[in-house]
Formats: sequence, C-alpha cells, structure tokens
Amino acid sequence: MTELEGNGQEPMAQAQNTAAKVQQAAADTADANFDWDSFESDDLLVPGTKKEDLEKMYDQTLSTISEKEVIDGTVISMNKREVVINIGFKSDGIVSRNEFRYNPDLKIGDKVEIYVESQEDKKGQLVLSHKKARALRSWDRVNEALEKDEVIKGYIKCRTKGGMIVDVFGIEAFLPGSQIDVKPIRDYDIFVGKTMEFKVVKINPEFKNVVVSHKALIEAELEQQKKEIISKLEKGQVLEGTVKNITSYGVFIDLGGVDGLIHITDLSWGRVSHPEEIVQLDQKLNVVILDFDDEKKRIALGLKQLTAHPWDALNAELKVGDIVKGKVVVMADYGAFVEIAAGVEGLIHVSEMSWSQHLRSAQDFLKVGDEVEATVLTLDRDERKMSLGIKQLKADPWDKIEERYPIGSKHSAKVRNFTNFGVFVEIEEGIDGLIHISDLSWTKKVKHPAEFTAISEEIEVVVLEIDKENRRLSLGHKQLEENPWDVFETIFTVDSIHEGTIVDIFDKGAVIALPYGVEGFATPRHLVKEDGSQAKAEEKLQFKVIEFNKGAKRIILSHSRIFEDEKKGEEQAAKKEQAKATAATKKTVKKIKDNLEKTTLGDISELAALKDQMEADEKKPRE
Repeated sequence: MTELEGNGQEPMAQAQNTAAKVQQAAADTADANFDWDSFESDDLLVPGTKKEDLEKMYDQTLSTISEKEVIDGTVISMNKREVVINIGFKSDGIVSRNEFRYNPDLKIGDKVEIYVESQEDKKGQLVLSHKKARALRSWDRVNEALEKDEVIKGYIKCRTKGGMIVDVFGIEAFLPGSQIDVKPIRDYDIFVGKTMEFKVVKINPEFKNVVVSHKALIEAELEQQKKEIISKLEKGQVLEGTVKNITSYGVFIDLGGVDGLIHITDLSWGRVSHPEEIVQLDQKLNVVILDFDDEKKRIALGLKQLTAHPWDALNAELKVGDIVKGKVVVMADYGAFVEIAAGVEGLIHVSEMSWSQHLRSAQDFLKVGDEVEATVLTLDRDERKMSLGIKQLKADPWDKIEERYPIGSKHSAKVRNFTNFGVFVEIEEGIDGLIHISDLSWTKKVKHPAEFTAISEEIEVVVLEIDKENRRLSLGHKQLEENPWDVFETIFTVDSIHEGTIVDIFDKGAVIALPYGVEGFATPRHLVKEDGSQAKAEEKLQFKVIEFNKGAKRIILSHSRIFEDEKKGEEQAAKKEQAKATAATKKTVKKIKDNLEKTTLGDISELAALKDQMEADEKKPRE
C-alpha cells in the first residue's frame, strides 16, 4: 500500500487499525455481567431511541449519490500515485494521479469533478473517475470557453505534425505550431509535458475537433505595445531589436512587438553571401529605420547605415593608373568584382583581363577568392564606382608588332576558329591573324578550312600583312613552300599528254588528279572515250592539256581530244597528199598545152595514152 502524505498510512489500513483498537478497548472494559442476548436482539440501545431511528439519523449525514453520474468532490489527501476524494459518501474514493496531470497545481481542499462508476466494487471500494467526469462535461465547457473568450488551462501531451496535442477538459485539442508563441519556435519538444494557458479559437462539432492558441493570449498584450511603438516610429530613428528570424534574403528583427526587415544588402557595406555571416538568432543589436509604408506594417531597417561608408575612408591619393590589390568576391560572365577594401569594390571587365580578342568568359581567367593585382582604369568617388584591369600589368603585344612579327617571318600558331573564307589563328595571347582559304594550299582546292585543319591544332604560318590599327595579321600557310606553279608551267604545257585519275565527277565535269599533286578539270564532253562510253570515277586515262592558267591555278584537260586529234592528223595528211598529186597533174597539163601547137598526130595519140595513165594514178590515192 502507498503511504499518504497526511498521516503516513493508507486509508483502509487506518480504518482497520481504528476498528481493532475499538474492539480491544471494548474487551478491556467489558462487564462480565454484559447482557449479550439483549445486544443481539437489538434491545441494547441508547435510552429513548430505537435502532431504526439511529440508522435513519446516520443515513441523513451521508450524501445521496447514484452510479453513472457526475458530482463534485473534495481532495482530502494525495501522493505521487493517488488522490483521495471525499464525495460525502460513507467511504472515500481513490483516483489515479495521472488523471490530474493536466493540473500540476492540484492541492488538498480543491474541488474536482468526479464520475461515480460504482458505489462498491468486489472489495467494497467506491470506484470514481475524474477523467470520465471531465469528458462528460468537456464539450459544454469548451463551447462555453469559446463563447465567453475565457482563458483555460491545458496539458501538452505530445508533438504532432504541424503542432502539439493538448489535453483540455479531457479532450485532445490541437495547438498549431504558429499559435504557440509570437516568436518562431525552434524546439517544440521543450513544451511537451507543460501546463499552459490557452484560448479556444475554433471548434468543429461534426468532427469533434478543437483548436486552441497560446499566442492569442500574448498578442493581446503585444498589440498595445505595438501601437505605442508604431506611433513613435520615424525615419532615421535608431532602435534596439532582437534577431527573430534569418532568411536567405534578410533578417527579421523584433522591435518589441513590431517586426522589421533588414535586407541582406543593408547588413554590411561589403558583400554578404548569407545573413548568418553577420548576425545570429536571438542576438540583440541596434538598427536604423530606413522606411515604412503608410500603415507602418512594413518596416525597412538597416544595420550598415550605423557605420561610415567605406568609400569615405578610401585613400584620397588613390588615382587612375595606380596598382591595387584585392580579392575576387563575385564572378559574372562579363567580369569579376574585386574588393580592394571592406565595402570598396572595383569591376574587372572580361575585356580588361587579357589582350586577346577572343570572346571568353571571365571564369576562364579568375575565380572567387583569388588574390589579384590590378590597375585602376576609372575612379568615380561621387558615384562610388571603380573599374580595374589586369592586362595592363603586361606590355601590349601590339606595341612592337613590326619588330616581333615582321612581314615574311615564319611562326607557329594555334587554330581558334573557322569561317567560310578562312582560318583565325592565335600566335600568342593578344596576337591574332587570318589565313585566307586561298592561302592554305598551292595545289589543293579547299572548299572549307575544316578540310585542311582542326580547331586547337598547331599550324605553321608566314606573316603576309600587318594591320596594326585593327590589331590583325594577314597570314599564309602555302607561302611556306615555293610556288609549284612556276614549275607546273613548264610541265603541263598545252597539248602535252599526262596520265590522270578521275577522283570526283559531278554535273559540270570531273576533277582529275595529275602527277606532282596537282589537279585538273575536264568537262563531260571531254570525258568521252574512243568507243563512245563515258569515263567513270577512279578510272586512269590519258589526258591532254588544252588550257593552263598560272594566275588562276587552273588546268583544263581532255581525254577525247587525244583520239580526236589523231584522227584529224590522219585526215590532214591525206589532204596534203591529194593536193600534191593535183598540183603535179595541173603542171603536166599546162606543159602539154604549151607544146600543143608543135604536136603531131603521133604525139596526139601518145598524149592521149599519157592522159589515161595520169587519171589512173589520180584515182589510186582516193581508193
């Protein structure tokens, strides 16, 4: 049995001990002549009374109770496990202390609600319940608390999603996390097991849901403070506040019931990646009011404004052309911001990072955290702007371009980019040049530079021209070798015949590969073979040069011209022989005519024979 706090004994043990003492006292004082028969027959009574009267009188001293009803009782004793309740019945009841954990201030003498479950159990004990009594009356009390806007007490049992579960009059009510306090809650577990005051803010009878708020009790008090603070707000006013919440874009400050925001840009004159670099939660600090709306619901605060601007402390002797040191704090594609002093930054544009003319990103040169030296290019103290350059720390490679890269000099360059008309190369950082497509090869006809070289490859070049004003060199690759067309002119003379291979055929003709790596061209009609068929790709044939143009680097060829010219030659030879015979005949005839007058009859017959002979000879060549 558990000891009672009042006298250190259990209620039942106390009653048993008392009864034993009474019996012992009666036995000690018993009269030997006591009439036990009269006692057993109920005749031994107080003079002038009857047993029924005494029972009636005793019953009047007891409360009339019924099972399954709620009545009020009084706490007469309690310990850590049990509470003894007097309900005016012939015996007291015991209720578990757990049913009163919502009320840690419970004490002897307090009136409590009790539900009578049974007047007597198997052991003759009165069975009571405080939890059931609260549950039966709870909805009436909850509704009454909502209607009258009463402050009630509740016991926070546990956490749940989005808030806490609170025991209110035996009902499990929901306390949203946002309704615990006016300040953001960072640790919900510290509230579990606490008894706090609440207001009922919402009831859903259909689903038996109750929502309570502790914040509502605080807000009423803060509202008055808020009105007083807002009425006194002025721009430029300095107030003390507490860091209430930190976000990526700023810090919320509690000014004593009124919240203001310090934007991340107003925390420090220098660059701030996150507000946590400057402030901490619950930190107290002074802030200045920068602005607020007409209703003063949005208050803009500043922290950096309480200190002097770093530009005001910048060295007065700093000027354009000076070299400064700093740290890269922000990177962008177009440049890098360098902090040369706390809150003083300068921009290095990507065009000021290298003498190179290639379009590149600033990330190719610098990264956040780099320590750099730079030259001051512009300085505007009024606008608090500064531009810097790092390429100026190196000599401009174009200053002595004629000395370093004279016309005719040979160099190695890296291919940077292609266009349809040529190749852009870089000899060194800042020195760019163009190789025109016509200057890539003496012999090969290049349709696109990609056929000849590739990006990032090394290529040998010769300086052809210098354009210092536009910072561009005109370069050549084929000029590394002598012009082979001077030699080709003596080899591929007109009407000379050479063996060639057809490497490509298209509508307008074919490309023929000739000896010494040179190529020629033949139209379709010059590709007809002697048997009348058309020449095909990869076929090797004899070709005759019908045109050679050194300036245009063009050789026109013909295969059909070979046998066509042979046929023409034979025909011309036959014509020459015929002409010769005809001339001889004419000469003879003339001679005869000249001697005709001197001819005799015999001569005439002889002449006729000669004529026949000549005509016969004339017919033989024709046959």
